[in-house]
Amino acid sequence: MSIRKRLILSNLAMIVLPIIALILMEVFLGVVMFHVFNMEPGSSLELFTQIRFLGMILILIVTNGLLTFYMSKTIIKPVRRLSEASKIIANGELNFSIQPERRDELGELAQSFEVMRRKLQEAEQLQKKYENDRKELIASISHDLKTPITSIKGYVEGIRDGVADTPEKQNRYMNTIYKKANEMDHLIDELFLYSKLEVQRVPFHFGKVDLYAYFEDYLEEAALYNDIKGELQPKEKQSFFVKADREQLNRVVTNLIQNSLKHMEKEEKQLKVELKEYGEKIETRLTDNGTGIPEEHLPHIFEQFYRGDQARSGAAGGSGLGLAIVKKIIEEHGGDISAESEAGKGTTIIFTLEKWEDDQDGENSHH
Repeated sequence: MSIRKRLILSNLAMIVLPIIALILMEVFLGVVMFHVFNMEPGSSLELFTQIRFLGMILILIVTNGLLTFYMSKTIIKPVRRLSEASKIIANGELNFSIQPERRDELGELAQSFEVMRRKLQEAEQLQKKYENDRKELIASISHDLKTPITSIKGYVEGIRDGVADTPEKQNRYMNTIYKKANEMDHLIDELFLYSKLEVQRVPFHFGKVDLYAYFEDYLEEAALYNDIKGELQPKEKQSFFVKADREQLNRVVTNLIQNSLKHMEKEEKQLKVELKEYGEKIETRLTDNGTGIPEEHLPHIFEQFYRGDQARSGAAGGSGLGLAIVKKIIEEHGGDISAESEAGKGTTIIFTLEKWEDDQDGENSHH
């Protein structure tokens, strides 16, 4: 019952109950005084009136007291519980539960309070996770930058101390220094991009992209420059139009294929691309014939700086951020990404993109 109905019934009860009690009291007094004790009505009228007046006051006190107690119990007690809960939350304690015991406005308030407490608890846990991720990110960056810096310092010292005493050695040392500096530069670029994706500061310019035509061109180029035998399904040419940022899509595909190339140890490198339509989404499956990813690493390959034997090298240069960047870009497109793999038999990366709707005119941007 709602509080409004309770208050209305309580006010009615404060009128009706005293009247009923007064009528019953008068009947009771009449029976006792005039029938049990055989008092004369004329001589006992003043006493009857006095007793009735006192009884009426007593009835009003009792009924009002009981109704007030009932209303305070049904309203003030839950409010007090919520007040105590708010003080607990204010002190930073969120590991408790507020269970609504009624189906009225206060019950709804308690339910809303419980939802708020859960969201605050989730936000606190998310904040802790972000803090841990930040610490891990800093530790990983420090580790990945220290390795090439140490190598560069070693080769520079070798040149300075005369270890590289021939033009050939000096040239080799300088090439190594240049390579390590490039690795650092690539890591910093990847880190900068990942950070911008994290705070949604990368501009996306969405347009109409035909995935079939895109992969036809890409596989032809990959066969030319990387000696990959590509296969595109379905074999009959057809259009799969998606809403995508072509530049970012190219980054996704390049990262995924370069990651696959690092683990293709077979003489014939194969890459199969399958396109399928599922409702409002277009699914792309990229399958290679590489060494595959061990089962224990598979759930973590899209995490930043995940250090798995096969999953470590996310993108070109082995920054450990390549697949994490891929995941962020796909999510910004409104899609999702996952992986299937079997050690020794290759890996399949599956991602979805939103289908292009014909009523979407021109390109639209998103920041």
